[in-house]
Amino acid sequence: MQFPYRLTAKGKYLLKNVRLETGFEYENEEVTGTKTDLFSIEIEDGKIKTVKPNEPAADAIDGKGFLMLPAFRDMHIHLDKTLYGLPWQALSPKRRTVKDMIAYEQKIIPELLKTSVGRAGQLISLLQHYGTHFARTHFNIDPTSGLQSLEHLELALEHKKDSFKAELVAFPQHGVYYTESAPLMKEAAQLKSIGYIGGLDPFSIDGSIEKVMDFTVQLALDHHKGIDIHLHEAGESGIKTINYLIDKAIENPQLQGKTFVSHAFALAHLSPKETEKVAERLAAGKVGIASSVPFKGAVMPIPTLKKYGVKVLIGNDNVQDYWSTFGSGNMLQKANLIAELYGYATEFALSRALQFATQSILPLDDLGKQQWPKAGDEASIVLTSASCSAEAVSRMSEIEALMNDGNLFWRN
Repeated sequence: MQFPYRLTAKGKYLLKNVRLETGFEYENEEVTGTKTDLFSIEIEDGKIKTVKPNEPAADAIDGKGFLMLPAFRDMHIHLDKTLYGLPWQALSPKRRTVKDMIAYEQKIIPELLKTSVGRAGQLISLLQHYGTHFARTHFNIDPTSGLQSLEHLELALEHKKDSFKAELVAFPQHGVYYTESAPLMKEAAQLKSIGYIGGLDPFSIDGSIEKVMDFTVQLALDHHKGIDIHLHEAGESGIKTINYLIDKAIENPQLQGKTFVSHAFALAHLSPKETEKVAERLAAGKVGIASSVPFKGAVMPIPTLKKYGVKVLIGNDNVQDYWSTFGSGNMLQKANLIAELYGYATEFALSRALQFATQSILPLDDLGKQQWPKAGDEASIVLTSASCSAEAVSRMSEIEALMNDGNLFWRN
């Protein structure tokens, strides 16, 4: 997919006829609808400068009555490895385990690297088509690719610098010790562009929870990075890894709020009481969960995690690659799936589900008070044909315009 928008404005300008949510409608103290009104929004230096009553006669860019929402954020994706842009390829039944996939990657990475800049750019354009302006992306660190996956990804991101932003996770996809990836991880950790140290199934891939987690934690501490590890392991080893990482976050306050477990399949196999105990510990250590719903045969306890104040991030993970053929790149679809899985069907519940696309930014608080946008907020927004957040989630409404740091792009 080519970039689906054209640059319409940047710097200082005014938007008029922009629809914002202003409150809830109630019947017998229950939310039955969402109130909206038209406003004018002044943009300057990548920020929202003012939000004021609509000025329909003003010399300004016409928002055409479209609903303004926070731009979407994909918090778990692999931009460096996608088959998007190549001929269709479904999953092979021959590759059943993570180690099978590692062996397969070792064979195909040299060829894929030849076109990875262009394919990463196409995947970013797909995300933008659906209103995403920001991603936390993992990239391979392994002996086969060295640092080339990072170098190619950074080049693709440089091409998109006005319309897209990303934070980078150094990901030892082939294990830290299962392959000789530890020296490469140390090299990557020194780079300023890297925000997080990743990891992969320490017990099943590397044979030791403690050795791998200690390496990962120390690397993050030494270089002032966050942590975001992949954990597919269920059962005892999965829970032990989660608890071990929580303990490390509690011991090292500088890791709190910057430590995440991606996938965390083990949480989907606990009893309600066990889930609440782990959720309470995650909250205490300020360790978050990054999920890519839905999971095959498992439903993550997202409501319980949220109840205890655990930060839950959502992403597309794999978008049409050799790990999964189902990723769409659409964060509104992820919010929609969560709403369907957990029964968030009312106006109020659907409006709250938008947080899984925007990563917790909502136009209205739980009491219906307008809390976004306000002066000083980051000028990263979407304009959509929906009448309110609830409709946007339910109908996965089309995105008409995307703004990143004040740069406004309108659909072609």
